[in-house]
Amino acid sequence: MKALATGRVVILGAGLAALTAALRLAPRPVLLISPEPLGQGASSAWAQGGVAAAMDPSDSPEAHAEDTLRAGAGLVDAAVAHLVTAAARDEIIDLTDLGAPFDRTATGGYVLSREAAHGAARVVRVKGDQAGAEITRTLVTAVRECASVQVLEGVLATGMHMTGDRVSGVRLALTSGSEEILLTAPAVLLAAGGSGGLYAVTTNPPRISGQAIGMAARAGAVISDPEFVQFHPTAMDVGIDPAPLATEALRGEGAHLLNRLGERFMLAEHPDAELAPRDVVARAVYRQSQAGLRPALDTRACLGPRIVTDFPAVAGACAQAGIDPACAQIPVAAAAHYHMGGVETDADGRTSLKGLWACGEAASTGLHGANRLASNGLLEALVFAGRCAGSIAAEIPMGDTAPVSLPELAPAAPPDPALVLRLRQAMTAGAGVVRDATGLTRCLHEIAAIEVSQPDCAPLLNMTATATLIAAAALERRESRGAHCRSDYPQTEGQTGTRSRLTLDQALALRPCLEETP
Repeated sequence: MKALATGRVVILGAGLAALTAALRLAPRPVLLISPEPLGQGASSAWAQGGVAAAMDPSDSPEAHAEDTLRAGAGLVDAAVAHLVTAAARDEIIDLTDLGAPFDRTATGGYVLSREAAHGAARVVRVKGDQAGAEITRTLVTAVRECASVQVLEGVLATGMHMTGDRVSGVRLALTSGSEEILLTAPAVLLAAGGSGGLYAVTTNPPRISGQAIGMAARAGAVISDPEFVQFHPTAMDVGIDPAPLATEALRGEGAHLLNRLGERFMLAEHPDAELAPRDVVARAVYRQSQAGLRPALDTRACLGPRIVTDFPAVAGACAQAGIDPACAQIPVAAAAHYHMGGVETDADGRTSLKGLWACGEAASTGLHGANRLASNGLLEALVFAGRCAGSIAAEIPMGDTAPVSLPELAPAAPPDPALVLRLRQAMTAGAGVVRDATGLTRCLHEIAAIEVSQPDCAPLLNMTATATLIAAAALERRESRGAHCRSDYPQTEGQTGTRSRLTLDQALALRPCLEETP
């Protein structure tokens, strides 16, 4: 394997967490590695709702933290919740100063939306449903202009390099598939996204498929709460992969969920109806779909033609699917949307492996618990990117500024698309919205079979590692809590639960041998 060395801090990812960390580390030299051109292929760029922050004088960080704790179903780290919500206002101000075009009122205040499980309107948005795209665009512009940041695009990290018990670099390949090259570095920040693409129906970009968490897990990192995968209740069920998202802000505006019989089914599910916590709404939508009742989102009365100007991303996706939401309902389904679990970190983003920090959806900070509060994802990415940058700057000496130039690399086999499809179908069938021991065991058996079918493909092994962790932790959690629903263990064991902590070796010990019949 060819090898290079750099004195730059290596950041893996191209979403809000990675971009923010690169800027916060300036003038320290940074190498930002992205599989796609900056601004493309990152989940945060697709985020529609916005950033949760107590910006209204009648609201408070404490109230925001309490809503976060309540939504997290007994697994949120209270100290982390208060830390993040207290920092939220400053993050919005910093983004505004950087040029993020947040929606503003006539008097200069921020337009605030209310989303599920929030006790107040506190989601700061851009052009209705363009927050992720516009904030990402602002950060990309700033990174492009930052002299201390080198960007390598079209390059994929395939694994961590260890020297003893320390992460001392990463293995890289071209996105198109190539031989690996070893790049050693003084520190690595993992900010490369979640795991939605492990499921057959997802709202995530195609490459967001658990590879970031899998890389850290294969290096021996502790993974926390991997069983908690959030399914968004209103992905558009229009035959597009990934599924377009009908933002929760639509329900905040008064949109209703109906089935094909015209019944507003959420009224019988929860006192907050369509604004119930996401896990409650997702399971209700899932049950309607399973019963053949074709759930749909109705925006006609609350928005009508205004949806085109107020929610252009939703309107555009509807147009692509041949739906006019001003006069027709939007078919919806529950889709894998956000991974609450991930690489375990402390309050400064340090992982269990020396030399490796993590932030964004790949990390598990303790903020989200068993059920992420809406629009806390972008907020967590921003806050912990800054905390990671501060921690790295304090611990790692300033390195050289020489740019990294990769040599020519020979082609290598990418993951077999048929195996990836098989993995996605297995995860949806066995580790989806509703789970049981039989389905999870069968899922783990199928993951093992997929893995041995292409045993030398690092990207596939990263995906199967994360899939194994999700299914194994779900099998071990014999209760239903937040986004984790076991039909064979429907009870919740106490108001306060215990977080999962496991390594890949521990998860593999729960995976049946291929010779065993699942």
